[in-house]
Amino acid sequence: MDFSLSEDQRTLVAMLRRFIEEKLAPLEETVEREGRLAPEVARDLFEQSKALGFYAMNIPEEFGGGGLSTVDMMLAEEQFGRTTDILIRRSFGNVYEVLLKCVGPQVERWLKPATRGERTCSIAITEPEAGSDAASIRTAATRAGGGWVLDGKKHFISDGLFSDFFVVSAVTDPSAGGRGISLFLVDRDRKGVTIGRDQPMMGLRGTSHVELFFDRVELDDQCLLGEPGRGLGYALDTLGRVRLGQVGARAVGKATKILDLAVGQARERRQFGKAIGEFQLIQKMIADSVIEINAARLLLWNAAAAIDAGRDARALIAMVKVNASETLGRVADRAVQIFGGMGFSRDLPIERYYRDARVYRIFDGTTEIHTAGIARAALKSGGALYDPVEAV
Repeated sequence: MDFSLSEDQRTLVAMLRRFIEEKLAPLEETVEREGRLAPEVARDLFEQSKALGFYAMNIPEEFGGGGLSTVDMMLAEEQFGRTTDILIRRSFGNVYEVLLKCVGPQVERWLKPATRGERTCSIAITEPEAGSDAASIRTAATRAGGGWVLDGKKHFISDGLFSDFFVVSAVTDPSAGGRGISLFLVDRDRKGVTIGRDQPMMGLRGTSHVELFFDRVELDDQCLLGEPGRGLGYALDTLGRVRLGQVGARAVGKATKILDLAVGQARERRQFGKAIGEFQLIQKMIADSVIEINAARLLLWNAAAAIDAGRDARALIAMVKVNASETLGRVADRAVQIFGGMGFSRDLPIERYYRDARVYRIFDGTTEIHTAGIARAALKSGGALYDPVEAV
């Protein structure tokens, strides 16, 4: 069992880290201060990243993407975690795997333009009464003539101000429960689509999180993504990938970046005539962070390898989501403590990292929801979930 990176993987990580440190990191403070990324800067980052082959690396090559395996994509996502959300989106894209359900004319209309960076998509599932419980949505699509009519509302739609189309979950058969939910591809310029307010957030400056309203939006059958009634399954599969990469892997990367800063501070800051890193309580904070980051990364790699091997990784993804997000929160909290008063000051980025870290335990399913799911899986499967001898 070899956990070392191949030469190709090391090259990928090194190139991404260099790009992030040289091109993205200098922009972080401007984004934090202004709450936006200038369109011309965003376009320049996109062009540079795409020229290096960094855009849409998760999408198969046949559709114009990078075709990375899940393991390799998690190595990339960890590097993404070392910078700010909006810079990740503009440089590397946010092309959701659910778009691979596109067929026929849908491929040229939505999938390939998204992979090329000509169009941008947001996932619109969350509603005021339907967060972690995605099956309780109220947005509905009813049959009308040869198409559908969409009514309802969504909120917390990330990058909604920038995106020009949305993957929207809607009830199409109220009598079928979760089996009566379908997904639709909805262009933002459709009559009846309204972009609501940008909901203010504690962190993630620069990324919009908007309300969406659908008032008798007429859709043709080409707007139906995949098979009717299977939308909840598609959505959960996509959210699983999001939890693994955009939450789990990025949490590991962000925690690693924060720990780098905390270790540097522990070496350099002096109190009572010596570096604070010589005090055992500070050493305990650093050691705990080192252990927890390594454990979270191994959980991440294990889940990614299971996906590449074609195994059911749902419970493993839930473990990654819980462990990595909670680890990030603890690492960020310890870093603030190590920096002392300056860790609470906006003069240093630690304060921003601390705010950004908090949402990882909430979005794409809370810690509590995933913890309950892990317990149910263990009660059902027993040792197959935690004993490699029994695992299939």
